[in-house]
Amino acid sequence: MTAPFTCGGVALLGPPNAGKSTLLNACVGQKMAIVSPRPQTTRNKITGILSDKDSQIIFMDTPGIHHQARGKMTRLMLQSAWEAAEEADALWVILDADLYARRPEFLDNDLIPLRATIAAERRPVFVLANKADLLGDKSRLLPLLESLHELWPAAELFPVSALTGEGLPVLLAELKAVLPEAEARFPADQVSTLPLRFLAAELIREKLFCSLRQEIPYHTAVDIEAWEEDTATGHVSIQAVVYVGRPSHKAIVIGRGGRNLKQVGQSAREEIMKLLERRARLDIWVKVREGWVEDVSFLHALGLGLGEFSK
Repeated sequence: MTAPFTCGGVALLGPPNAGKSTLLNACVGQKMAIVSPRPQTTRNKITGILSDKDSQIIFMDTPGIHHQARGKMTRLMLQSAWEAAEEADALWVILDADLYARRPEFLDNDLIPLRATIAAERRPVFVLANKADLLGDKSRLLPLLESLHELWPAAELFPVSALTGEGLPVLLAELKAVLPEAEARFPADQVSTLPLRFLAAELIREKLFCSLRQEIPYHTAVDIEAWEEDTATGHVSIQAVVYVGRPSHKAIVIGRGGRNLKQVGQSAREEIMKLLERRARLDIWVKVREGWVEDVSFLHALGLGLGEFSK
């Protein structure tokens, strides 16, 4: 007897810097979401798709959920996370097991925005203790798992590592088992619903996050102003703009003699060509747009707070 085909969505929720984007990339097997050591790298709902012979899973990566929603951009990011949760058939709550094993006192504060919502949830909930590979002594996980079980007794608990893949096969099998019987929503070879322009902009932003210090990365945005494809060669020419909030930030992004921007452009171009599987030219300009993080119309133009990205 053939097993029924299952298809559904899972929302990846959790505090900032828990490894949600790394987990999405590991599950899909391709880079869908940018990652950096800094919290709150993800700003939009990022969708990845994993298909096999008997299931299709739609993963929705979300911005980190926290209880200090200051500023319009942060509120739109949180709105995006909760909207993804509403659309999902199952929820993954992803936590940094290494952090809470070392600093258990942080757990209560970090779970304030999730505690009551997850406790009242009737859909399947999986709580993932991520970064388990960083714990040499796995017995250090036990107090955390006990605390999480007391908090959410109906949830399934899984120690996993997005970086090494530890625990992911079992986790995915358990997820498939609770998804509804339904036909696939997307072609079997489609791995994301995101436009290539958006993914290219995200790759540029990732390189900026990695190259900049302190708070400056949070005051940068990337927009693709032009995307031209040469029908004869298949090569792509991309013109991108990095927006910053202050003139002083512009100088830092560009760097002395243009070195930082050149390095960002080279690194981003290499990853964009891997994504496109063809040659690409990338030109980047830096423009000052003061107060953009509080400009709702501009934030919407970047895709924040609009649910599925459709630009």
